[in-house]
Amino acid sequence: MTKSFSLICALITTFIWGTAFIAQDTGMDNIGPLTFNAARFFVGFFTILPFALIFERKKIFTEIQLNRKKFFKYLFIMGISLFLGTSLQQAALQYTNVANAAFFTVFYVPLVPILLFFIYSQKVHWSIWPSITLCIYGVYLLSNFSDSEIMKGDTLVILCSIFWALHIIFAGKFMETFDIPIFYAALQGLLVTTLSVISAYIFEDIIISNILLESYSIIYAGVLSGGIAFTLQMFAQKNIEEAPAAIIYSLEGVFAAIAAWIILEQILNINNIIGCFLILIAVIFSQLAPSIKKTNYK
Repeated sequence: MTKSFSLICALITTFIWGTAFIAQDTGMDNIGPLTFNAARFFVGFFTILPFALIFERKKIFTEIQLNRKKFFKYLFIMGISLFLGTSLQQAALQYTNVANAAFFTVFYVPLVPILLFFIYSQKVHWSIWPSITLCIYGVYLLSNFSDSEIMKGDTLVILCSIFWALHIIFAGKFMETFDIPIFYAALQGLLVTTLSVISAYIFEDIIISNILLESYSIIYAGVLSGGIAFTLQMFAQKNIEEAPAAIIYSLEGVFAAIAAWIILEQILNINNIIGCFLILIAVIFSQLAPSIKKTNYK
């Protein structure tokens, strides 16, 4: 697997996440965030499981035996992080606006290198920090955050960004050791489904007829985001380190804005357009700068 292939996977992943944001928002008109999360990842699990069994069936047991303890450790951390990240994001959308959610979610970008240092004592290339600065300011312009006010759901979004950061970090660490990305994506989807069903049963009313009313949003967010995108993320992080990957994923906001412009006919002002370009520059710089002069920065 080449770095170019991983980069394409990262871009497709980000595109799907960005366009699925609309489905995630509209999909809670009749059901709660935990119910939506359960249905979404249930669909995602059954979308990718057949591919895991077709392409990775012969090596699943062998790969797990390489380091059984580490395999289940990563599964537990990634599953919990993905469950909390997606659940908090869904819940936050009920108590904050899209601008605030977009801005505070991007906090995972600087959190990735910070947590990498504290967890693994791993340093990042110097180009990451100016890229992060450009990225955050780009999202600030893109989200029209200057016109917003702090809302009670923003705390949930900030907590969500912590778990997104952890998920990105351990996705990279998993792919350093194991080579069953499709099967692993299916397993984490099953774990998120299970945790979401239990939580929804406790905190929400699960009404099948209401779930069916949101079937289009669930299928879109489930097949594309919950299934395909989180699988492609694993392929992406095979050859892209965690901090640069986080910067690439920040393009989610750009794709979400473009989708809102096309689908919802929302107008992009000059600040939004400048923000898009700043994020794009940040992504390009983070990818090209380390290759100009090879440096041992781990």
